[in-house]
Amino acid sequence: RLDDRVHLVAISDFQRELTPEVHYTATVHNGIDVERHPFRADKEDFLLFVGRMNPEKGVHLAAEAANRLGRPLLIAGKMAEPAEEAYFDAEVKPHLTEDIEYIGQIDEETKLDLYSRAAATLMPIQWAEPFGLGMVESMACGTPVVALRNGSVPEIVKDGVTGFVADDMEEFLAAIDRVEEIDPAECRRLVEERFSIEAMVSGYEQVYASVSA
Repeated sequence: RLDDRVHLVAISDFQRELTPEVHYTATVHNGIDVERHPFRADKEDFLLFVGRMNPEKGVHLAAEAANRLGRPLLIAGKMAEPAEEAYFDAEVKPHLTEDIEYIGQIDEETKLDLYSRAAATLMPIQWAEPFGLGMVESMACGTPVVALRNGSVPEIVKDGVTGFVADDMEEFLAAIDRVEEIDPAECRRLVEERFSIEAMVSGYEQVYASVSA
C-alpha cells in the first residue's frame, strides 16, 4: 500500500533477496567507527566466538570445531534466558575443556581487545542473518572471520581475503587451519572502504540525492 511513497534502504543485498516484493531504493551497509577498533597485526593462538547463546548462532559448532582441531577457544555472549541456558547445557557444555571456555557476557572494551588478539573469529551461523556486525568488528581489528555460508556472510566476508566462507563443517575446519594466510592489514583496509561510518554516510547521501531528484 505504501510502495509508491516509501523509499526503503536495505542493509545488505541479501536482505533484498529475502523480500523481492518490497520496493528497495538502495543497499547501504551498516557502518562502524573503525578508529575505535584497535588494530593488531600479530595474533595470539586462541579462536573467538562472540554472540548470543543460541543455536542460530552456531555456538555448539564453534566449540565442536575447536575441540576437533585441538585449538583454544573463548566463547563470549549473553546467556540470560531459560532457553539459552538449556541450549548451553545440552549442546555447548559437553564440548568445553580447559582450553575451550565460556567467559560469559563481556563489555565493549573487553570485546574489542579479544577481537584484536584472536587468531580468528568463528561465525558458524545457522540462520539467514541479514547483516553480521560482529564480522565487521572483528575484521576492523585485523582478525579474519571463518564462517559458514548463510545469509549475508558471503557479502561481508571476502573469501580468501578477509577470512573464509565454508559450505560445510569439513571446509570450516580446514579454513580455520588457514587463517594465517589472511593479511590483517587487508581486513582493516576493506572495512574502512566498505563498512566505515564514512562509507555508510556516503551511501545515504547518494540515496537522499537520488530520491530528492
